[in-house]
Amino acid sequence: MNRGDLSAVCQLESASQRDSWSIQHFADELVNPVAKIDLYWCRDVLAGFLCSWLIAGELQIQNLATLPSMRRRGIAARLLQHAIARSRRSGLSSVCLEVRTGNAPAIALYQRFGFVATGRRTAYYPDGEDACLMTYQLDTAIE
Repeated sequence: MNRGDLSAVCQLESASQRDSWSIQHFADELVNPVAKIDLYWCRDVLAGFLCSWLIAGELQIQNLATLPSMRRRGIAARLLQHAIARSRRSGLSSVCLEVRTGNAPAIALYQRFGFVATGRRTAYYPDGEDACLMTYQLDTAIE
């Protein structure tokens, strides 16, 4: 992602997330030395993105979104697969994330990849919904 992508990323974010990040939040990620934002384009349409942080030998997925009209086409899975493969090549030990406990499609996707629930954050989201903590161990996982 680069600065020229900010508008498209924010539009996708607003269309797909209840509590969307601001354009400033994404701009801050561009200059954050531990952050990486991968984009998935279908022709001229931004179909998805994955924002992650590399911290202490671990990849932390901060945000994964797919344009609602492009869901169920494997876009989130491709982004996740790319991030996991890059992490494995970099010698990282694990990937972790938080997901809304009510987001059954996302939880199912993460479980298909081998993520396991490792905890819960009570009232984590602004609307009071809990977050499920999930972790993927790269050293024992099969790609």
